[in-house]
Amino acid sequence: MKILLRCDKPLLLLHGQVAVGPPKKKQLIVAIDGPSGAGKSTVGRALAKRLGYTYIDTGAMYRTVALMAKKRSVDREDETKLTLLASSLHIVLSRKTEELHVLCDGEDVTEAIRSPDISLLASDISKKQGVREALVQKQREMGEGGGVVLEGRDIGTVVFPNAEAKFYLDANPEERAKRRFEELAGKQANVELKETLEEVLKRDNNDMTRAISPLRKADDAVFIDSTRRSVEEVVEEMARVIKRRAAEEG
Repeated sequence: MKILLRCDKPLLLLHGQVAVGPPKKKQLIVAIDGPSGAGKSTVGRALAKRLGYTYIDTGAMYRTVALMAKKRSVDREDETKLTLLASSLHIVLSRKTEELHVLCDGEDVTEAIRSPDISLLASDISKKQGVREALVQKQREMGEGGGVVLEGRDIGTVVFPNAEAKFYLDANPEERAKRRFEELAGKQANVELKETLEEVLKRDNNDMTRAISPLRKADDAVFIDSTRRSVEEVVEEMARVIKRRAAEEG
């Protein structure tokens, strides 16, 4: 019996084997770490769009666990129950037009996870080793194939320590508080700039001093200060680094 293989794409001969089409460019894992309000989400989304990569907001995953813990009255100090909760939740990051939507067990929680109290609760919950292990596993499954931009607190140090392109994005606390305040005020939240700055500083302390996966710059990460720079300028610098790393990876 003859088997006919029809192929309308050009064939390449590689080491005696036939391959269909031109060789694909290697898609990298891009890690962006940094403190709250540094612009990681905005830059990460813009960078992923430019590269044609998938954007993964890991911070949203911790916020989702925090929201569901609050809804289900799970004690923030009960690591066993929090770990079970984090493991059981079905979290989906879905893009609708230009906006990233976060779905938890089918419910859209995009707006609910952005309140100041959920932000601080997420910072507390992220200290729990069991919770981190559960979500890190989910994050690795999402990004292991490459072609992804992940942002968070420990992407380049813990989640993907071998990521081909790593960045540490920062800005001074006053600028980060201003950005956060404007974001919340735009959603008609009842907030004060002074309180927002206090929240940012408290979040920084929580993230940098926790025993499990504290926020820090990976040794091989490129440091970028976004204080007086536009999103476009930051994305352009990152894209240049990624292009160079992709060429090195072959």
